[in-house]
Amino acid sequence: MTWKVVLGVGVALAASWAALTIGLLLVRPKGSLLAEAIRILPDLLRTLRRLAADPDLPTGVRVRLYLLIAYLASPVDLIPDIIPLLGYADDAIVVAAVLRSVVRRAGIDAVRRHWPGSPDGFAAVCRLAGIPRTPPA
Repeated sequence: MTWKVVLGVGVALAASWAALTIGLLLVRPKGSLLAEAIRILPDLLRTLRRLAADPDLPTGVRVRLYLLIAYLASPVDLIPDIIPLLGYADDAIVVAAVLRSVVRRAGIDAVRRHWPGSPDGFAAVCRLAGIPRTPPA
């Protein structure tokens, strides 16, 4: 009887991991967006660090940014980074979610103020994260 439970839990875990992998494969940036994401990565990391160190931002926002930086530095991921394309998709999804949260709480101007790259790079970050480039009127 216990082997059936162990087998059932194993099958459920494998099915959940497969569903997550397929979902990430479907939402990953494709074509030029993926190349754009790789190109803006250094500027994005500098922006995250600058935002996390900004004392004018609410404490909750800064804590989220520090947790994001720790997650990105951690070798533990939902999908291992050694898996081509999908390995970094979970990182991109987490970064996009945190950036949306930062914009909702602190505003797009805070992100723009700390962006060290070009305006085109900032536009690419906004497209990848699904955030508006300008504050709503």
